[in-house]
Amino acid sequence: MLGGWKRLAAAPALVLAACGGGGSQPSGGGTGGGPTPTPSPTPPPSGQFFNFPAAESLSTADVQTVIARAAAQANAMGVPAHIAVVDRVGNVLAVFKMPNARDFVAIPDAPNGQNVDIQGLDVPAAGSAIAKAITGAYLSSGGNAFSTRVASQIVQEHFPPAPTTVGLESGPLFGVQFSQLPCSDLSARASDGMIGPQRSPLGLSADPGGFPLYKNGVVVGGIGIAADPDYTFAPNTLDVDVDTDEMIALAGTVGFEAPIDIRADRISADGTTFRYTDATYNALADVSGASFTGTAGTLIAVNGYTNAAIRPGTAYGTEASGIRQSTATEFALRDAFVLSDGAGTNRYPIRAGTDGADVGTPISAAEAQALLEEAFTIMTRARAQIRKPLDSRAQVTISIVDTRGQILGIVRSPDAPIFGTDVSLQKARTANFFSAPFAAAELQAAQGEVPQFVSRVRTFLNDPNALTGSHAFADRSGGNLSRPYFPDGEVGTPNGPLSRPIEQFNPFSTGLQSALVLQNLAEHLGFVLDTTGTVPDTARGCTTLPSIAGQGPRLGNGIQIFPGSVPVYRGSQLVGGIGVSGDGIDQDDMISFLGLHNAGVRTGTINNAPNDIRADRIVVNVNGRQVRLRYINCPFAPFLDDPSQNVCEGL
Repeated sequence: MLGGWKRLAAAPALVLAACGGGGSQPSGGGTGGGPTPTPSPTPPPSGQFFNFPAAESLSTADVQTVIARAAAQANAMGVPAHIAVVDRVGNVLAVFKMPNARDFVAIPDAPNGQNVDIQGLDVPAAGSAIAKAITGAYLSSGGNAFSTRVASQIVQEHFPPAPTTVGLESGPLFGVQFSQLPCSDLSARASDGMIGPQRSPLGLSADPGGFPLYKNGVVVGGIGIAADPDYTFAPNTLDVDVDTDEMIALAGTVGFEAPIDIRADRISADGTTFRYTDATYNALADVSGASFTGTAGTLIAVNGYTNAAIRPGTAYGTEASGIRQSTATEFALRDAFVLSDGAGTNRYPIRAGTDGADVGTPISAAEAQALLEEAFTIMTRARAQIRKPLDSRAQVTISIVDTRGQILGIVRSPDAPIFGTDVSLQKARTANFFSAPFAAAELQAAQGEVPQFVSRVRTFLNDPNALTGSHAFADRSGGNLSRPYFPDGEVGTPNGPLSRPIEQFNPFSTGLQSALVLQNLAEHLGFVLDTTGTVPDTARGCTTLPSIAGQGPRLGNGIQIFPGSVPVYRGSQLVGGIGVSGDGIDQDDMISFLGLHNAGVRTGTINNAPNDIRADRIVVNVNGRQVRLRYINCPFAPFLDDPSQNVCEGL
């Protein structure tokens, strides 16, 4: 399946050396001498829950400036690069190749050298630069600015990743790198025009060298760089890297910097502050006068993403961007945004389930509306985890699916990070799939290694009937089984049955999650590199699972393995799933769980999984002790308008 791809004999070693600290402004842009008061959220206009992002976008001249400044830094370092620039919804605005820039970058080998999935491959440098740019844009918002270094920190087996943190749980967004996939049936393609969210050739990136771009304080896109020989991740947050790609990318942000107060190094999770950048503006060459005219290099075409030209970006929130405010007939609650086709039509209007032949009484349009409205209402009350200022409201995307994985509605808040759109759908589909009676049979019918994971789960759980609908799995539950240590992070314990063993694990091979989309990634990368026009792109719809009733596979954009979803039941009958993504994982859990609970109270017809079948009833024997799976976890002090604690207890 990957025979046409070069595997490396050995991954080049990461060179980690000390340099200056992490998040300063460009020269002349200092932050002042003393502490400043913690700002309060700016009140929204009367009648709104949220402030809407201003309609800013990157012009052609802006893109030229970003490229010129990045290239000037690359020239000062004597390292040619691929430079990619995207807008907020992922449209590739340009890819610039400097003279003698390398065409391929190397994904690291498995720790034990036994490569699986995409470990050890050479992949197109242009594709890696695009993935980094998309990551910087998609993980960021008006309340948080995240880089690919942050992405690295949140997807590894311990959080934060460091030699001294062995034994801690995995990163909060463990597995998010396998989202925005090129096979996603939700993500748009360049052939669809400039609506978003667009796909990424390599999913999200954990390799330093990708940053968001801001204009007048509004996130308008991202920059990604591929100059060094590796496409990798940062395994140690305790040192300070001299990272070529990160230095060049940071130079490209000069004049388009993220506001200081929302950068990742001002935001924490589980008491750990994120790392935004190890490069510093003060360490850069003077790139402020760089001009695109005369910059050595060539604008290049990348199959499926861009032609050899520069184009301006779309303004997020406009019809042209594909993500805009809903009309009253599309979604009644104020402040909701929907995905549009660029011509005024909601791509995913609220509708009834398509699976009446399978479940008898599918989710009705009224029930889908209740689910979305009640979850949206919980979001508007929830205290955000990853947004500044403190006490901002959470902002997320919410997706509903039926048992066939068909989308019954998607809504989002105005400034929710873009990555959560695809991820919320992955989560909804994953919770539905693993809770269903068909899960084992469909996995066993897939290609490659995928069928083997069924027997691994059954052996691990000591349950020969596992994955046949006897238990309800939230994404937190399936995520437990998808970690390279079980329980999560505890060294010396076995890997979960849906994960690679730690000796073979890295973020490029997580287990079932990566195995499900291996063929899609291979097909797509072959298409990206094709110069003959004869190699087809991968299909819309991830995995080799069976297609259902002509509608494609149930997991049409892959699975997700970090929390934020629950299956939807009618009594004891599974009828679908709800997924939430865009803020802290406990907030995502709460919004999905309480949203469904409140929709059930409102309709009297749908409900969370009965207590006695939830996955937290499953106990696993691990080295002589009993370990219980988790189902959901709700945050402390969750609401801005209510001091209640333990809001999910007993439901």
